[in-house]
Amino acid sequence: MGLSETFRKRSPLVWALWFSLLAHAVLLTLHFQPELKALKDQIPSLQVMLVNSKTRSAPEKADALAQANLDRGGNTDEKRQMKSPLPSLQQMQPSMPAAAQATLPSATTAASPHAAELVREKQRVAQLEQEAQALLTQLKASQSVTSLSTPPLTQPKTAPKQQMDKHVPVQSQPTTAAMQEMAKLEALIAKQQEAYEMRPKRQFVGARTREYRFANYVEQWRQQIEKVGNLNYPQTAKTQKLYGKLQMTVSIKANGSIENIRIHQSSGHRLLDESARRIVQLAAPFPVFPADIRQDTDVLSITRTWTFTRDDQLSTE
Repeated sequence: MGLSETFRKRSPLVWALWFSLLAHAVLLTLHFQPELKALKDQIPSLQVMLVNSKTRSAPEKADALAQANLDRGGNTDEKRQMKSPLPSLQQMQPSMPAAAQATLPSATTAASPHAAELVREKQRVAQLEQEAQALLTQLKASQSVTSLSTPPLTQPKTAPKQQMDKHVPVQSQPTTAAMQEMAKLEALIAKQQEAYEMRPKRQFVGARTREYRFANYVEQWRQQIEKVGNLNYPQTAKTQKLYGKLQMTVSIKANGSIENIRIHQSSGHRLLDESARRIVQLAAPFPVFPADIRQDTDVLSITRTWTFTRDDQLSTE
């Protein structure tokens, strides 16, 4: 009887131990994990990039970290960043002369199609200079070969006349061929140099132009475009309730005429794209370049975002 009473007294403790073990076993099988995706979305990203230009003033709100301050710049009004690989050492070795650099546009890099146009223009200049340098090298080599292969013209006085007559044609043949080759090379060099000098000097202007001489002209151009565009707003767009944005570059010659019109980003509606082209043609000719622009610019390319609004109005930014 003593053992049974002892068992009955201790049985609640035993049951409590068993229950505790069972509860711990259940808890050990459960795994709690925070929502990493939600936390990841809330963590701000940090972007580091390299820029190939800099400004004295730092931006109030930086979009990325870089090795130098860069506030504004580019030739488009949209918030973009140019992404391109660093040039190889072989591409960096050919250097351009100061005269060629002075004729190139001074616009900074921006992720837009006419920035690629600027790169292509630089490549064309570099190619012309390389070809001219190669022709000059070939010309010098031809002159050296001719001077080495031509024997002295002086002959002993006692030599027979037959021997002198025999050697004259042999000497004149390589000299004549070399002179013809040099004449061809000189003509090619002159042609390349003429093509280089005849290239128009271009300037590319984006939405954030700070230089006064360009900003004043571009503002006059914008006012003229919007005035003509709102007076000639496409009636079909009003009827069909079409609206949208497009990015377009208008290249203007020094006399105010249009060189070309290029749409980089379509509005998605062919009617709006063609209407933008037509508005530019109706607004032309534009003012003649002032003297401070004409001194170093033959063609001014203006890039703007054209907006056909829901209120049937045209605006350029």
